[in-house]
Amino acid sequence: MTVHLEVADGVGTLRLDRPPMNALDIDIQDRLRAFAEEITTREDIRAVVVRGSEKVFAAGADIKEMRGMDHRAMVNRSRGLQDAFTAVARIPKPVIAAVTGYALGGGCELALCADLRIAADNAKLGQPEILLGLIPGAGGTQRLPRLVGPSRAKDLILTGRMVGAEEALRIGLVDRVVPAAEVMAEADALARKLADGPAIALRAAKESIDAGLEADIDSGLALERAWFSALFATEDREIGMRSFVEEGPGKARFTR
Repeated sequence: MTVHLEVADGVGTLRLDRPPMNALDIDIQDRLRAFAEEITTREDIRAVVVRGSEKVFAAGADIKEMRGMDHRAMVNRSRGLQDAFTAVARIPKPVIAAVTGYALGGGCELALCADLRIAADNAKLGQPEILLGLIPGAGGTQRLPRLVGPSRAKDLILTGRMVGAEEALRIGLVDRVVPAAEVMAEADALARKLADGPAIALRAAKESIDAGLEADIDSGLALERAWFSALFATEDREIGMRSFVEEGPGKARFTR
């Protein structure tokens, strides 16, 4: 198997396993989609970590595989490529990318599908497709500018240059930078914290933000209003408010 799903303590870990560089071939793409759809429906998974090996997250697409594809073949495949990554982005639970080593091309695009990115201090990220005479094809031209802004996205996409962890943090491409030896533990700890949170409220927050970014502000506010009101029907809302009144903030123990 080139992708593994491991579940413990409410956290599902999607681990890429195609040494030496975790090149994202068609098999990995299809497995990512299948696992993302499985995670979406599993109640025992409340948060997700996407990771590669300790030395590389994913160095990009399988160039040898792509080189053998002509225009017609890529027209037929490009939808499957995007759908695989979109399935990860649409998991209705918090998703954290643990970025180690290289996250380039498709690897960077996979990290963009996460809600939060924790990077090793030696990580390298980028969209080097332009150096192959191509553009990003797994969402990079759309998700990257939404995350870091159009100007910075154009800088990375038009030049194909890599950025180190500190620059990635500065421009908002990653959210935390930690020593390489601590990336997995940091990602797991955050995922476990989120897995203990109010599951429906977390889903509502993620959907409101993501869908709101694609809509005008009035439509986004309407979605927020609908979710906000709906949460008053949940047990977690009662637990959270009762705990706040009786014990103070941050002490609620939500249902699992």
